[in-house]
Amino acid sequence: MLQVGIIGLPNVGKSTLFNALARAHARVSNFPFCTIEPNVAVVPVPDARLARLAQISGQERVVPATTQFVDVAGLVRGASKGEGLGNQFLSHVRSVDALLHVVRFFEDQSVAHVEGPPDPVRDAGIVDTELALADLAVVDKRLEYLKSRARIGDHKSAQEAAFLKLAVDGLNQEAPVRLKHFDAAHGEVIGEMRLLTALPVIYLANLGERGGGEADAPFSALCEYAKRQGGRALALQGKLEADLAEMADDEREEFRRELSLEEFGIVRIVGECYQMLGLITFFTMVGKELRAWALPGGGTAGDAAGLIHSDMERGFIRAEVAHFDRLDALGSWERAQEEGKVRLEGRDYRVQDGDVLRIRFHV
Repeated sequence: MLQVGIIGLPNVGKSTLFNALARAHARVSNFPFCTIEPNVAVVPVPDARLARLAQISGQERVVPATTQFVDVAGLVRGASKGEGLGNQFLSHVRSVDALLHVVRFFEDQSVAHVEGPPDPVRDAGIVDTELALADLAVVDKRLEYLKSRARIGDHKSAQEAAFLKLAVDGLNQEAPVRLKHFDAAHGEVIGEMRLLTALPVIYLANLGERGGGEADAPFSALCEYAKRQGGRALALQGKLEADLAEMADDEREEFRRELSLEEFGIVRIVGECYQMLGLITFFTMVGKELRAWALPGGGTAGDAAGLIHSDMERGFIRAEVAHFDRLDALGSWERAQEEGKVRLEGRDYRVQDGDVLRIRFHV
């Protein structure tokens, strides 16, 4: 399951965004640290292909892929040293796959801003500085351990310490670890340390009700900042998305058309996260259940089997594979078989986005 941590300064609209994404009711208040415990929601990943596959296959139970959103309290200056319970809040997002960094663009006298008038690039920089400082503390602690190991002749520890010093040099200049290009072995060490600045990041401009959008000069400035940080930027009207989330499905769709919205915020955000992490979606049809799964791009049929169940990966024989486009055009799995559009693939077959797999295995 894809996990996304929602971070930002206090009162930038994180919990409002969370409500929009999760159609939940996280507490929203005009006070810093309103969210003491993280709000967590598991959100289905929108995918129009599921409805069509259910129609084709007649499966009664449809299970979409899911994304878990973790909304932590606002971070302030000094959060890396515990200000505002910062260390506690940061610990809640160290295990996520990506960060959604909410940046306030809207002006609202009734909603206090901890830094005065909103300044998107300044505000984003404050939080990023705290993430870098928190990572420095983790890396410094690891280096102390490695130095003690190196002194007794552990060459592997000496090598690891040398490459971690490169990360330290960058962090001291507030350059996120994600900008460094480590080899696979070093990347695995970075992953084990769960460094916050190594995580992929989307900077989300919360426009509130101010209008404007991605053509605004302030948003362009945030895009440039995001690029320098190795991330990307999106613009969204958080309050509008939260209001739409409260509506019934048919009413919400009608408003979407009236407002000329191409898609809802959840679709854009999840889509960007998938793209950023290089994830694809494959489908399985087992018994009465149709299910969507997220798999890292380049993953094999064996990897897909392991994602479903470890026994399936161990006992893998082969996979029957048909792409969604073929099934959509032909209207049934049986017709696809008759037309020779269902292939038999081995464990090393690289799964493509939109593949439907039937995996044969022995126990």
